[in-house]
Amino acid sequence: MLTIDLTGKHALVAGVADDGGFGFAIAKALAEAGAKVSVGTWPPALGVFTKMLELGKLDASRVMRDGSKLELAKIYPLDAEYDKLEDVPAELRDSRRYRDLGDFTIGGLAAALAADGGVDIVVHSLANGSEVKKPLLETSRKGYLSAVSASAYSMVSTVAHLGPIMRPGGAFVSLSYMAAERAVPGYGGGMSSAKAALESDTRLLAFEAGRKWGHRVNTISAGPFASRAASAIGFIGQMIEYAKLNSPLPEAITAEEVASTAAFLCSPLASGITGSTVYVDKGFHAMGTAVDRPTLGA
Repeated sequence: MLTIDLTGKHALVAGVADDGGFGFAIAKALAEAGAKVSVGTWPPALGVFTKMLELGKLDASRVMRDGSKLELAKIYPLDAEYDKLEDVPAELRDSRRYRDLGDFTIGGLAAALAADGGVDIVVHSLANGSEVKKPLLETSRKGYLSAVSASAYSMVSTVAHLGPIMRPGGAFVSLSYMAAERAVPGYGGGMSSAKAALESDTRLLAFEAGRKWGHRVNTISAGPFASRAASAIGFIGQMIEYAKLNSPLPEAITAEEVASTAAFLCSPLASGITGSTVYVDKGFHAMGTAVDRPTLGA
């Protein structure tokens, strides 16, 4: 019987600040497969997240299939818009939510992980677009570049900094969305461009990281899901319903389905897969026309 076995592996899931998104679900799946799991959390959300854990507010979500609870080995502060501490504006570095966290940059995360014995698996669950509700034609240069920086270049920087301290045969996985290759009106602010860059970079990073360190790099293109971040666009419910009605499998995706795919891609069972965009969307990406119209007999 084939099983996903990550026993003895240390996994980092970057971009976990609550229990409602793909990142938390992936952390649980990796733990269920036997990995030691740490997370990276955005400093402004770190205090609330750790307090919710301490108070038991997330206990129900932490329950795994065997009845045990997800235990996080460590929570690292992480602002993936910065590669090194000297890049951070002084007013941000000295602000209340940042000043006592040490080095919260990607470079700082790499140093902390190295000091803690290294890492085998890294999941990039990071995305942010300050102007995501704006049409592309109304998006400012600053907003556009910010979206690409936080959502795409952060993956490049993550591989560049963590690749050298990752043990041989490591795996990187990121999270994309179909807007990388199809027009999704309303998913604006440069976020579609950022996802396109993320998927393109996945292919080149797979080559470079594979040849340099023997690591694999893949991305998951997930269907629409009502995480807290996705809900910011304002019409996620309509997107989920439309995808459900027009997919080969007419049902909404679950976070667990995305998480299981991530666990597989990070495991030895996927040792021959790298540079790939793997769709977890009930087949929605395969459709060329809507079928929720009476004239099409759906």
